[in-house]
Amino acid sequence: MVVPFMTLYLTRSMHYTIGQAGIVMSIFGAGAICGSLIGGKLTDKFGFYQIQLFALLLGGIMFLILGQMHSYPMICLFTFLLSLMNDAFRPANSTAIAHYSKEENRTRSYSLNRLAINLGWSVGGALGGFIAARNYHLLFWIDGLTNIGAALLLRSVLSPAKNTATPQKHERTAPDKKNSAYKDKPYIVFVILTVLFAYTFFQFFTTLPVYYVKHMHLTETFVGFVMALNGILIALLEMVIISRLEGKRKSLHYIVFGVLLTGLSFVVFNILPGAGILAVFAMLLATIGEMLSMPFMNTFWIGRSSNNNRGQYAALYSIAWSAAQVLGPGTGAEIAERFGFHFLWWFIGGICALIGIGYYQLEKYTD
Repeated sequence: MVVPFMTLYLTRSMHYTIGQAGIVMSIFGAGAICGSLIGGKLTDKFGFYQIQLFALLLGGIMFLILGQMHSYPMICLFTFLLSLMNDAFRPANSTAIAHYSKEENRTRSYSLNRLAINLGWSVGGALGGFIAARNYHLLFWIDGLTNIGAALLLRSVLSPAKNTATPQKHERTAPDKKNSAYKDKPYIVFVILTVLFAYTFFQFFTTLPVYYVKHMHLTETFVGFVMALNGILIALLEMVIISRLEGKRKSLHYIVFGVLLTGLSFVVFNILPGAGILAVFAMLLATIGEMLSMPFMNTFWIGRSSNNNRGQYAALYSIAWSAAQVLGPGTGAEIAERFGFHFLWWFIGGICALIGIGYYQLEKYTD
């Protein structure tokens, strides 16, 4: 609930500028990078179960504390700590999915995890918009308590003492230096392109909500509905689409189309009239683009990894999204403030076109 409404919270409730709000979201991204690196190392050392448990618990506590902060420096500090705790969870969670799944259903397992995330996103977005219209601070309490609740659920269901599938003791494996992700040149190119794509994608949750409210004069409740629509459609359709498309073409083929649709979802604000209907239509385009791109991005990096180096590939992929969180909110907000939102939407559309070309060229050089 908190993250998609953080920019609105800072600008409308705390009365900071959109530029200051963008800096806070960039700090969130910096914490995410650190969290991904630390979480990956700790997962290798202590195991995925322990890191998931403590990341959820500490992340929940950070949500509760951040909601009580009023000074800008303290908001920045606890935003960083919150993001660090939250993103330490991601490498451990990716490792857990690989552990609990089988090779023949691994892609669907990761997609099922995305379905769960988007179900939570749809409910959180709808309730978050309703709650934000009345009291922004309640968002922090609800997010914090649900994080802590998730930690308790994890402990009660998947602890080694209660689930035989969870290893009692973490077995360390030597890193695969010969097939290191850091030496996989096509994958490094893929990661760079993913950073750029994630940069455009994060505008949905930082600058676009502000545009909805300030320029399209939509209410926070309606913005929450639009955000929830994304999660609902993904929950209903993504697994069906993947089952029909998976294995028929290279993953990068679908990613290209997904990226182009994402770019178009921003450009439509400059070429079509309307307010609420236009926002819904743009979200439909963006959602289709997301369903064609993100699941197959997971398929691509999983396909290039093995049991010995999967943590490296997962870490780089997580860092790509975290790096975009640093770049996207701050620069996107700054561009909107200096040159206007219409320029920003053309700029994002142009980047997506270049990214699509990049993925298309990469497809020719990968198996």
